[in-house]
Amino acid sequence: MIIIKEITPEKKAALQLKNEPFEVCGRMLVTRTSAEWQHEVTLFEEKTQMTFPDEAYDFDAIVADGFALGAYDYDSGKCVGLAIMKNDWFKYMYLTDLKVNQAYRNQGVAYQLIEAALYMAQERGYAGIFTICQDNNVNACEFYLRSGFEIGGYNTRGYKHTAQKDKADIYFYLDHPKSPNSYQ
Repeated sequence: MIIIKEITPEKKAALQLKNEPFEVCGRMLVTRTSAEWQHEVTLFEEKTQMTFPDEAYDFDAIVADGFALGAYDYDSGKCVGLAIMKNDWFKYMYLTDLKVNQAYRNQGVAYQLIEAALYMAQERGYAGIFTICQDNNVNACEFYLRSGFEIGGYNTRGYKHTAQKDKADIYFYLDHPKSPNSYQ
């Protein structure tokens, strides 16, 4: 069983949850026609693995501009998942990081973190949450879509002058179910 809790000063060590490998199996291609986003997945001939560099999160900096949630294994008390949320000037709070230990993936842990983050964002006056995912992280992109997020943007230029120049970012948005679908 997994328990989702806001990370407090006593539990700030959970912010150092290590990144673990994920599969890179293709690319999600996004297009827009009229007022609708569309996507398709192109699979690579060979699957590879990628691991993001570990972050050095600072508890005080996170809570000064948002909050963090930990997913804890009930039996061991060990933190097995993490969601970092940041205030934003739009009506959506920014999910800057979401990760789950490999042994706990595909068990609903990330979905529980999203659900709790969405609720807490709504308590802070946000209509929902948004996140950004690289187009080659197909499993994460598909997870966001299955979790109710909608594509709301596509950035093909962000990596232009980097070693990752062939990548693009996809913006995903999730409205709180009780939020109106209009600007206020």
